Amino acid sequence: MKFLIPFSILIILSCATSNNKSKKPYGVIETAYGTMVFSFYDEAPNHKQSFIKLANARYWDSLTFNRVIKDFVIQGGCPDTPEGFNESHYLLNPEFDEKLKHVYGAVGMGRDDNPEKKSAGCQFYIVNKKEGLPFLDGNYTVFGKLISGFNVLDSISNVQTDSLDQPLEPVSLKVRVLYK
Repeated sequence: MKFLIPFSILIILSCATSNNKSKKPYGVIETAYGTMVFSFYDEAPNHKQSFIKLANARYWDSLTFNRVIKDFVIQGGCPDTPEGFNESHYLLNPEFDEKLKHVYGAVGMGRDDNPEKKSAGCQFYIVNKKEGLPFLDGNYTVFGKLISGFNVLDSISNVQTDSLDQPLEPVSLKVRVLYK
């Protein structure tokens, strides 16, 4: 009987893992303010896969939303080092698509001023301006859109920040991928 329970759990987990390939992935961002869930866009496959890879590695679990600008974006994933983008593990080529807009709740990847407009593999943001940010379209890659947790987005966008747009109290992240 003792052998049967762990064996049953192993079978259930292996079935759940194999079924993930046929199910749709969703990004899940847990914070002290609540949980946000977003769907991925297939039009940005490399950004989608990069996000899933880092979420599965639990890369963001020790990081924060390190940049919060009301009516603009909340941004997380910076390795919190003086080098910032220079510490990104890799850069991603842009995946611009006319259908993917910087609307309220859009999820995109941050970048520095590199002329190729490559994204930092680890820094993501969520648009928190109700009217959207159309001037970012074609300049930053959007790879997803919130489907729930807009109240969490609004709460985080209203935290007090310093002169560098860093929250006075850290907003920690726990990022996962859920398959449905």
